[in-house]
Amino acid sequence: MRKPERFRHFLEYFTQNFPEPETELVYSNPYELIVAVVLSAQCTDKRVNQIMPTLLEQFPTPEHLAAATPEEVFPFIRSVSYPNNKAKHLSGLGRLLVSDFGGEVPSTIEELQRLPGVGRKTANVVVSVIYNQPAMAVDTHVFRVSHRLGLVSRTATTPLAVEKELVRYIPEALIPKAHHWLILHGRYICVARQPKCAICPLKDWCKYYADVVAKTAKLAPKALPAVTDTDLPKSKSTT
Repeated sequence: MRKPERFRHFLEYFTQNFPEPETELVYSNPYELIVAVVLSAQCTDKRVNQIMPTLLEQFPTPEHLAAATPEEVFPFIRSVSYPNNKAKHLSGLGRLLVSDFGGEVPSTIEELQRLPGVGRKTANVVVSVIYNQPAMAVDTHVFRVSHRLGLVSRTATTPLAVEKELVRYIPEALIPKAHHWLILHGRYICVARQPKCAICPLKDWCKYYADVVAKTAKLAPKALPAVTDTDLPKSKSTT
């Protein structure tokens, strides 16, 4: 199957079945989202959502975060991955938001990447979710699923290479949604270990399913039928 056809199947399925996907991070404004996305690096959205209310109660605005030291931020985020680094990032992020952006979260990828703890993936998430720009954030889920489905080539070995291939074939208006489709599919169906191919609605055209799962099933030895009591020979009576 050619790549454009795979993209057509992918887009048709999700536009029909999940027309309005959303991030699972809980937020109410751009500041809260960028804090949550920084915390979510190599950490689950569920864990981030658990700590965000207490964190925001203490640091409800960029100004409050800017006035805090990493040591003051740390106790509120100790349960996430890499809390020491993230405490430093958040403290510096607050200061830069206030000093360089008037307390507002910038709307361009270039400006966002100036903020501590904000790389290209995080910047893409913010401009996609908040400003609905055609940006494709490539995390581990997007990277894995896009390769398994055959949406990107094997030579796309970096997040940036995957991003470029995806945005080449996905219409601009659907790129922000496609980001969530790939993440959610990777989070709940196409998981890293033991993907749930049996219940996957995309397996009929999935490259991974055709190349790995289906072939393995064909090569596997057929199971012997179970033996029941009725299958056993009857012993003759000696009386």
